[in-house]
Amino acid sequence: MDAEAVKQLARDLGADLVGIASAKTLNAFPPDPLWPQTPDRISESCKSVIVIVSRIPVAAFRAKSGVAVQYMDMMVLRRMDKIAYRLAQALEREGHPAFVTAAQETDWDFKRASYGRLSTRHLGIEAGLGTFGLEVNILTPEFGPRIYLTGVLTDLELEPDQIMTEQVCIGESCSRCLYSCPTDAVRHFGIDKRNCAKEAQEFGFMTSLPVWDRFIDGDAETRKDLIRSRDIYGFWQGLLRVVGSFGDCPRCLAVCPVGNDYHAYLADHQKVIPEKTDEKVAKAKGFKQARKEGDDVSGLNDWNMRWVGPEGYKGIVARQLQEFKAKQRQREERRTPTSENAE
Repeated sequence: MDAEAVKQLARDLGADLVGIASAKTLNAFPPDPLWPQTPDRISESCKSVIVIVSRIPVAAFRAKSGVAVQYMDMMVLRRMDKIAYRLAQALEREGHPAFVTAAQETDWDFKRASYGRLSTRHLGIEAGLGTFGLEVNILTPEFGPRIYLTGVLTDLELEPDQIMTEQVCIGESCSRCLYSCPTDAVRHFGIDKRNCAKEAQEFGFMTSLPVWDRFIDGDAETRKDLIRSRDIYGFWQGLLRVVGSFGDCPRCLAVCPVGNDYHAYLADHQKVIPEKTDEKVAKAKGFKQARKEGDDVSGLNDWNMRWVGPEGYKGIVARQLQEFKAKQRQREERRTPTSENAE
């Protein structure tokens, strides 16, 4: 099987996007060389990583609560794992052993917080599917950041896709992800994971620890109050149905203007950002000035620029929007009967 045959099979199985990254390249460019998330730490026989993308249906981002997105995410992840598993099975039937990586995992021998054996964001970028956004989600031209990714590791050596060199994210001039972040966790092409998790995992493991600390150290009355509290019901529901415990705050995903799904279904609903403040606007201006003056920004250093997009932003979103509007006009013209047909 060649690269195109493998990608077509993935699309036939239901993948929304698919790309191929070279294991050799991934080994040479780990996200953080001090904590290398590389295929060779998993399997030295890996030659290629097939990257599968499943998009998140955008209707959930129009809901009043993030719970809708969190539950939808779990369904997307389950579906994506099935697609990747079936692809791995097909490869093995052709004589090429393959296995699926966990799309969401944490290896506690690495950094603290969410840090797995492979970074699926970096897999997607190395497979030519997108580049980093200001908040370091991967942004794809098709769906912006409203996606999940996983990888299929195989010993089959496939022609890799070329990494994108044009920055997909509008960047500092947009800063909508920064404005919308409830906990002000967005950095200059970086993220404060601890702050992000406060909103992303309202009833997750890390947010449960302070509650249990209060319970253990509290007196009888305090314990009784905690048992009856909203938090305890939230943690119970999170364990039962994952709602509230899954790591995803939808705000930066919902407001990102990259992708035809945003132009079609989110632009009107997400035009106004209630969380925007003068302080955040000032921060965005500072980011823009720092980049213009070539300041030492860790998110834009020589190593990270590979994933941000070394050519900088060249108007991909504006071009995409114009193409989208042109197609909309064409559809409307086809639907509108001409005066001759009307007669």
